Amino acid sequence: QLSGKWFLVSMASHCSYLAEHSHQLEATTMTVTVLDGQSLAISTFRKLDRMCWEIRQHYLPAQAPGRFLLKGEGDCSKVDVVVGEADASSFVILYYQKGRSISVKLYGRSSLVSDAVMDKFEQRVRAVGLSEDVTYRFPTYGFCDSADEFHILDGEL
Repeated sequence: QLSGKWFLVSMASHCSYLAEHSHQLEATTMTVTVLDGQSLAISTFRKLDRMCWEIRQHYLPAQAPGRFLLKGEGDCSKVDVVVGEADASSFVILYYQKGRSISVKLYGRSSLVSDAVMDKFEQRVRAVGLSEDVTYRFPTYGFCDSADEFHILDGEL
């Protein structure tokens, strides 16, 4: 059961923005609400220029359990989201694939996870051809709990 609050612990990706701004990573949380028993409402909270922002997205169920589709504008901007491994009480590893590009994210129920969970994440990262030099740890402090109405980005375009 993915419902509830999750803390972004680590992410592996070839994203050039991450590489260029890795020194500015902000503590990030995600709140998951299961809608109609299948699709997920995702609210991500993070700081940008010292202001708390909320980014709202809707993950639609895909062909198989644990697979979702995140749609943007146009066909080219769809992202496949796959739950790689999860223990609802402590962690979830998510894969995000857009075209040929893949990213792996580790979320924890707290901002710190066990060494065993980190090991699992690192194994998953290597298995998709990513490496330590494109793996980023996120801060464990300075989280946002909310954003005012002027700082909400709605992913429903």
